[in-house]
Parts: sequence; structure tokens; C-alpha cells
Amino acid sequence: MAEAHQAVAFQFTITPEGIDLQLSHQALQQVYLSGLRSWKKRISRLKNNFITGVYPASPSSWLFVVIAILATMYTRSDPSMGLIAKIQEHLPVRYSICNKSTVVSAVLFSTLLWLSLIFTMRLCLKQLLSYHKWMFEQRNKMSTTTKVWMALVRIFSGRQPLLYSYQGSLPNLPVPAIKDTVKRYLDSVRPLMSTAEFERMTTLAKEFEGGFGNKLNWYLKLKALWASNYVSDWWEEYIYLRGRGPIMVNSNYYGMDFVYVTPTPIQAARAGNALHAFLLYRRKLNKEDIKPVSTFIPLCSAQCERLFNTTRIPGEETDAVVHWQDSDYVAVHHRGRYFRLWLYQAGRLLSPREIEHQIQRILDDPSPPSPGEEKLGALTAGDRVPWAQARKEFFSSGVNKRSLDCIERAAFFVTLSDDEHVIMGDDPTPCLDRYAKALLHGKCYDRWFDKSFSLVVFKNGRHGLNAEHSWADAPVVAHMWEYVLATDCFQLGYNEEGHCKGDVNPSLSQPQRLSWDIPAKCQECITQSLSVAQALADDVDFHVITLRDFGKGRIKKLRVSPDAFIQIALQLAYYRDRGMFSLTYEASMTRLFREGRTETVRSCTSESCAFVKAFEGGEVGPLLDVCHRLFRMACDKHQNLYRMAMTGAGIDRHLFCLYVVSKYLGEESPFLKEVLSDPWRLSTSQTPFQQVELFDMVNHPEYITCGGGFGPVADDGYGVSYSIIGENIINFHISCKHSCPQTDSHKFGALIKKSLTDLDQMLSAEQKAARNEQNTGGNSTQAKKDL
Repeated sequence: MAEAHQAVAFQFTITPEGIDLQLSHQALQQVYLSGLRSWKKRISRLKNNFITGVYPASPSSWLFVVIAILATMYTRSDPSMGLIAKIQEHLPVRYSICNKSTVVSAVLFSTLLWLSLIFTMRLCLKQLLSYHKWMFEQRNKMSTTTKVWMALVRIFSGRQPLLYSYQGSLPNLPVPAIKDTVKRYLDSVRPLMSTAEFERMTTLAKEFEGGFGNKLNWYLKLKALWASNYVSDWWEEYIYLRGRGPIMVNSNYYGMDFVYVTPTPIQAARAGNALHAFLLYRRKLNKEDIKPVSTFIPLCSAQCERLFNTTRIPGEETDAVVHWQDSDYVAVHHRGRYFRLWLYQAGRLLSPREIEHQIQRILDDPSPPSPGEEKLGALTAGDRVPWAQARKEFFSSGVNKRSLDCIERAAFFVTLSDDEHVIMGDDPTPCLDRYAKALLHGKCYDRWFDKSFSLVVFKNGRHGLNAEHSWADAPVVAHMWEYVLATDCFQLGYNEEGHCKGDVNPSLSQPQRLSWDIPAKCQECITQSLSVAQALADDVDFHVITLRDFGKGRIKKLRVSPDAFIQIALQLAYYRDRGMFSLTYEASMTRLFREGRTETVRSCTSESCAFVKAFEGGEVGPLLDVCHRLFRMACDKHQNLYRMAMTGAGIDRHLFCLYVVSKYLGEESPFLKEVLSDPWRLSTSQTPFQQVELFDMVNHPEYITCGGGFGPVADDGYGVSYSIIGENIINFHISCKHSCPQTDSHKFGALIKKSLTDLDQMLSAEQKAARNEQNTGGNSTQAKKDL
């Protein structure tokens, strides 16, 4: 095969004199350098594992303990209280007859003492990280207990932690009590049910709480003692991997480029810098040279392990996430062809200019797709069972297996699109809407949706990201994406012509074209998957809003939590759109715990519904004070629910795991069955902007990403992703389905903007009234003094 010939390291011919070997020294040198690079990575990984294993102590602290013990021994004191002598008695004969046996015993005792101290420090740090009351206190009104706790965390945290240093010290996610979860659940659904419905649900809940629920919870507590996290593995398997529908739109999500600027119009150049930046981030990841993300305390970094070299493999019953230790190439798609692009030569990472040169070679390649190759990627966009069956039947051997392995083992996937997306004009909204759909699903066959993430580079230099959801959550991908955007523009940059900086090595080999042998039956499977995916993509209604004059700074001046403000605005907008309230999903992270992922904040509360009804009552003047009070109560309730979800006191993950246990036991619970059948017609998520220091929002405000979005969760509902960037920018990504006559993303977007404006005006009027009252009171006091 053609691809086999490109990897030959030596050739041989058989002659009458014997076998004549014709060694290729250049190829052998590449093999040697590649192996050298691999061993360097292994040694670096071993070193990092050791440093992480002894954290919060440092390796040098072992030497300090040894010297301290030996020093005390030479002063004729025994800090071991006889243990060193005991160790000396049990040393092998060759040490016992040696006059250095005392030193060997002292070193062994020092090592044991050092390990005991590490264990004690780690145990203390784990207990400290289990304290979460600080989250429920105002920063300017911290209790003495929290201040002491913060000081102790700094003392026990050590210095210069690596990415995974805190993993062994993070607490396990606690299992809530049944009665607490049931109580919080009933409180969350009270505003959404009639009196009769609520009484019926209360009866089911009490029966569950008093009987079957305690048995199920006992199994969860047993699992929590044994596993690092009692939720995450089941969440990944049953919510993501066992889903049999398309992951495109339903699961995968996207991230956008800068909105108002494209650093270069040259497609190959933008791809060159981006690919180089991705590999720089992977190098930092492998070296664990990325600081652990933290609030006051560190967050779990376990999801970062599968960022690169990871693929979701389809199965007939369940998929599997497979991760490889390393990959020195990416898979590239262009005009229906697939290529392997090597990113290393002689053990070094190619420069951006060299990668640009290789990308340009792919763009200039005139060869047509082989039969069935052009729309092959549609298999990953359609239903999972047909893809699993096709993979087993047509891609389990021969050239197809080799090419498929090449894609699945790649560091990540790259799509070079012939489409252009220019954000221009006074109203960039229509352009952003098309851009969002292009990133979410594209042509349904021009990317590999199973890869951990795919970079999409458009013809005019704009790019974006599409990520698979099962292996990690959006903040992990967003952290990498922020680094790539900042490195691309502010560190690597471009020359005056728009090309990547640097020179090209003329000896670079051509990118390898992947070969396929796709029979007619497989092509029928591709066509069927494409029809399913295309129908799903055509049904998605998307709308993107960018607010550049209303942001976090304005909301904070109103003395309100920005997230609570936006969530109440979404409740108001939904009520105005549908004339009713709906079960609302807001994603909250649980990475304060080991291997934590997400929890649900049920944002539709009795307090938010009371405020919306009062605000929409039509008598704002007389009810203004009432609205202010109800609004503050709704915001306080939302913040409390968010904090409870982050600290392990959420509702939905606990109920989900109880349901899984009931299925394993083969017993039905009417309560759990109804709970998990409730639709989330309003699904929301905030994508946090994590690395503000990488961007200069004052001098370069145009270099700001628009965030990202996802498809609707319910057929008759909305998906709303929003990102709060800096002090003055909020972006909304709104999705729904054309097939539902009750939903319209543009209408809902307009209602969100109006709701934000109305709430701003209401709170501004409140503050103005308070200032007037204060001024009036001050003038009255001064008048009394004058009298």
C-alpha cells in the first residue's frame, strides 16, 4: 500500500551472494530521535509522578530530615526512641558487620519518618479542603474560623504545585442524606406543579424516603467509601456513552474565535499558529507545568488527562472513551480527503511556519476523494448503532482499519473548510448565527465528531472548536482554547504578509494521504447516517447575542451576583415567551471534590417565580418596593443553591445515582421514575473566562472570544450558553428547534435583552430612590442642627 511505503526504514533484495540490505540512515535516525523523545517523556512523567506523590512535601525535604536525624544522633541523643537500634538489628549481615550500619539505619528511619509526615500533611490538607463554609460568607465579612482556615491551607499546601499535585488531597464527594435530597427536590418543583400534583408527588417522595430510598442510599455510601467519586463514572457511562442518538448537536459543543478581528486572512497560516499553540499546551500538560485551577482552594484536574490523543469509540450497546499516551501527528480533513500531518521532525516540534507549509501542501493537493471517502465523517454524526455496526464490518481489518486507527490515535482532528465566515457590519448577528451553526455541525461530514476536539479553520482565516462532551466538561476545553487564542496572536504572531514567522525546512516530507476501500454497502450506511444528521442540523435554530455595553461591572454596581442576575432575567424572558415557568437546568461544577464533574442548579425557584409574577403584574409603581424585595430574595436563593451544588449538596446527581442502583437491583421506584422523566425545557450554562491575564482588554478590546454554545436539550425547549467577559461584555448563545412552533431563538434572544434592561432599570431606580432618601435625611438632619 502507498502509506506503507512511506514508512520504510530499510529495503532488502535477495541475490545469489545472499541478502543485500540497503539501510536508510535518515529513516533510522528518525526512528532513533523519535524513540529518544518518547523516553524523555517517560522520564519526565516518572519525575512528575514522584513529585506529585510526595506533595505537599518536596523531594529535597527528605534530605533535610535525614541530615536533621543524623545531626541529633551525633549529639548522642536518640530522636527515634530506640527504633533506629531496632532497625539496625534486622539489617542484613553485610550491613551489620559494617561500621556504617548506624548510618544506614538512621537513613531508613528518616525515610519512614518523612513518609509518615507526608501522609499526615496530606491527611490534614484533605480535611482542610473539606471545609466549605467559606463559600457561604461574604468576602468582606469572613469569620475568624475561615481566616484561620485560609492560613492553614496556605501552610499545608506546599510550594509550586504541579497540575496534579492536589489530586491525592482532594476530598471525596459526600453522599447526601435521603431526607435532605427529597426535601430540596420538593422545594424545587413546588412552583411548577398544581396543588394536587404537588400533594401526589409529596406522597411518593415520603414513601420513597421512608422505605426503598434508604436501602439504595446504603449502596451509594458503600461505593463512596470504595470509589474516588460515586457519581462520575456512572454519569459518563449512562448520560453520555450509552446514548444511542447522534452526538452531533445533542452532545458536542463549540467554541468561537475572536469576534471582531481575524489575525490573518491566510488559512494555512492561521492553522499553523493554532496547531503549534495546541502542541505547546500539550507539552505544558505533559510536564504538568500548568497551575491547578483554583478559587480559594484547588479544583480537580483529572479531566485534563484525556484532553489530547482521545477518541470516543462506538459500540452497539455503549461507547467507550479510549486514550493513548502520545501521538505526534494530527488527522486533517480537506475537501473530502483525509491526511496524516506529522508535527515533529527529528524529535522537535515543527515551527508554525513549517506547519503552515505542510497545511498549504494539503490545500494545494488536487487529488479527488476516493469512492465513499468524501462523506465518511457522517458516520460519526448519525446514530451510534449503525456506526458501531459499520465500524465492525468494514473497518476492522485491512487498509480501512489502518486509516481509521490513524484518525482515532491522532492528537486531535483538523478540518480545513472552504467556507468563509466574516463578522462585519453594524449588526453582526446574522453572521454570528451562521458561524455558530457551522461550528456546531458544519456539513455533518467534514469533521470527526468522535475525537476529543476538532479544530475548524475556515478559508478566510477564522477558526473555531468543536468538542466531544463525554470525556470532560467545557471549562477544561475553554482553558486550553484561551491559551491557544492568546498564544496565536500575542506570542507567535504573523509577519507583514500574514504568514507565520520563521523559516521552512525544505526536507519536510509530504503529508500522508490516507487510503480507503469503502464498498457500496458501507456507502449506503454513510448515506443513511448523513440523512439523519442533516435532518437534525437543519432543525437547529441558533441565535448569538453580544452585549458590549452591559456586563459584570454594571451588574456589580447594582449589588447583585452577575450569575443570579442573568438567571432571573432568563426566568423573566421564558415567562414572557411561554406564559409559564419551566424546570431549569444550570450547570455547576463539583471539581472541589476528586474527579468531580457537574451538578444541576435548579434555577426556577418559588422566589424567582414570585418575583416574575409581581414584576409582570402590571402595577410596577405600587409594587416597586415589593419587586425589589422579591428580587433580592430570588438572587439570594439562587446563590445559595449554586453554592450548595458546588459543595456536594445538590439534588440531581444524587437522585440519578439512586436510580442507577435501583436498576441494578431490578426494582422500580415510582418516585425516581417520575423525577428523571421531567424535561429540562430551559437548559443553561455559563462558560467562565478563566485566564484574564492572557488578554489585554483595555488596549485590545477587539481580541475577545464570543464564547461557545450547545444544542437544545429538549425538543420543545431552549439551550442557553452565556459567557461574562471582563466588565462590559456578555455573550449569549441560544438554540432551539424549528420543528417546535412554540420556540424561536431570535424572539427569545430579544426577550432576554429586554429582561436584562428591565431589571437594570428597576435596580437603578431602587438605588436612585435610596440615594434620594439618604440625601433627604441628611438635609433634614442638617436643618435640625441649624435650628
